Amino acid sequence: MQTAIKTLFMRGGTSRGPFFNEADLPADIATRDRVLLAALGSPDKRQIDGLGGAHPLTSKVGIVRPSTTPGVDLDFLFAQLQPDKETVDTTPNCGNMLAAVVPFALETGMVEAQGETTTLRVLTLNTDMQCDITVATPDGRVSYDGEARIDGVPGTSAPITINFLDTAGSVCSGLLPTGNVVDVIDGIEVTCIDNGMPLVIFRAADVGRTGYESVAELNADLELKARIERLRITCGHVMGLGDVTAKNYPKMTLVAPPVAGGSIATRSFIPHVCHDAIGVLAAVTVGTACVLAGSVAAGVAQLAAGNPKRVSVEHPTGEFSVELELDPADPQKVTRAALLRTARLIMRGEVMVPAAVWPGQPAR
Repeated sequence: MQTAIKTLFMRGGTSRGPFFNEADLPADIATRDRVLLAALGSPDKRQIDGLGGAHPLTSKVGIVRPSTTPGVDLDFLFAQLQPDKETVDTTPNCGNMLAAVVPFALETGMVEAQGETTTLRVLTLNTDMQCDITVATPDGRVSYDGEARIDGVPGTSAPITINFLDTAGSVCSGLLPTGNVVDVIDGIEVTCIDNGMPLVIFRAADVGRTGYESVAELNADLELKARIERLRITCGHVMGLGDVTAKNYPKMTLVAPPVAGGSIATRSFIPHVCHDAIGVLAAVTVGTACVLAGSVAAGVAQLAAGNPKRVSVEHPTGEFSVELELDPADPQKVTRAALLRTARLIMRGEVMVPAAVWPGQPAR
């Protein structure tokens, strides 16, 4: 016997995974997590018995519900799974999967379209962060066709704009959780920062690398990965995150001067595997570090004058542009972070999980 659960399988940015209406999942968190593991086929490095794609970027889940928070339309809970681990982490955000939240809500009738475009306020339950998301809805339906292009996704799609309202200290106690723009940890200068995603930023040259290595080269560099993990664990404590050994954050980001016309070159570990691109909120956080005088990133970034500032974050498969608006009275304070993503509905249907995992619930 198996239990059928309604789902939309969606791409959000450069990630993808099943999206669920919260009402269709178990209310008990432990049971819900077992259902998600079964749906994606974890733990198994190939995720052969589920929807997962054998990579952290394709081992993600979105859970959506109508919001009861005043002024907010939708609540979004992101869940990060790992192919070969029995973990469901709902602590961090995912700005890529966030791009599919409003399309999901419109596709399922949870909300109605507003006109040629629809803008809804979304609360990410993981970190209590709000953002306004705008999607194209001509004729009252989500449009996925358009000319917007993002690196890491083939072809073009309709643009989805995300305007983050308050990202500082999403998981940590504040933007700079150590209280410093730069710390020296394990002999390396680092900037510990959280403007949507907890990151540890350090120069690639300081660990004997160029910062331009391929993803395959970095993932095969066991010496470097071991050193980065030691650094990550130490930084976790000084950032007030406790023992991060089993956590997906902080992410570790190597930076170097740009080489492709952007503002800064990056290589991101999430946290143990080098990312083919860079996460949305990681890009926002790197961009923020670039405009903070004295930070590790600011020391290698190349930025044009003016406000707002456009920061082009280079990554292994292209670039990710973030627009940051600074407080005129305090140039070290970011008041707005905006970016462009795309999304697409890939499949509509039911995912089957063994009844032994969850026998289901009466129809509501």
